[in-house]
Amino acid sequence: MDGAQAPAKVKTSVEDGVGIITLSDPGTLNAAGLDLMSELQAAFDDFAYGDKARAIVITGEGRGFCSGANLSGGNSASRATDASNGPNQALLRTYNPFVSAVRKSPKPLVSAVNGVAAGVGVSLALSADLVVAAESAYFLLAFRRIGLVPDGGATWMLPRLIGKARAMELMLLGEKLPARTAAEWGLINKCVPDAELTDAAMQYARALAEGPASLALTRNLVWDSLDAAWHEQIEAEAYAQAVASRTSDAREGIMAFAQKRPAKFTGR
Repeated sequence: MDGAQAPAKVKTSVEDGVGIITLSDPGTLNAAGLDLMSELQAAFDDFAYGDKARAIVITGEGRGFCSGANLSGGNSASRATDASNGPNQALLRTYNPFVSAVRKSPKPLVSAVNGVAAGVGVSLALSADLVVAAESAYFLLAFRRIGLVPDGGATWMLPRLIGKARAMELMLLGEKLPARTAAEWGLINKCVPDAELTDAAMQYARALAEGPASLALTRNLVWDSLDAAWHEQIEAEAYAQAVASRTSDAREGIMAFAQKRPAKFTGR
């Protein structure tokens, strides 16, 4: 029907203080088209900077988490612009801003990798603070097959997460990395049976959502440490500690410790 609105490619919900973002284009294994990325950015901004949630989960619908970039998705103007200027414009205008925003998120994130994570989908998954994958999931950086290079921050993240040798293997040979092996290598936090993925991810996310405001400071300290010199990092810790000490959660935590009771944090 002419004028009918296209179905949303990103779904959101809130459960127990956790904002759940679901990539919802299962016919393409949730390929990250420009339209999907626009919806994903909006959903992330809503949860990260609004009051609806204190932690965020990103997952996929169907058999895939995200099968990689898809420049055919999006409105005609954005497709024409990015096609005429090359894929680097899509990276600079769309994909890079999103993964950079996630890295600087004011709230902690969990990714629940339910199936294939390929190309920029690997970057989206690994941008989270905690990563849980189903046993059937795998990670694939097969850019060599199309004569392109890994992107979305993959060449920055992988050497830091699993070392140069394994990062080179994944990116130069372009072979599948099963979720079980990814967990053994330390690329992700946990690999679980498919039926347990949602529960495992939500267990992490609920713990984050129930935590103090300082968790946001902690996750940013850790991400920043990957680039920081020693003196820069200890100075950043001191600054973050000053910020954390002024929160209501710090006052509650100290009081609860003195009163020998569990603290009740509000995220403020």
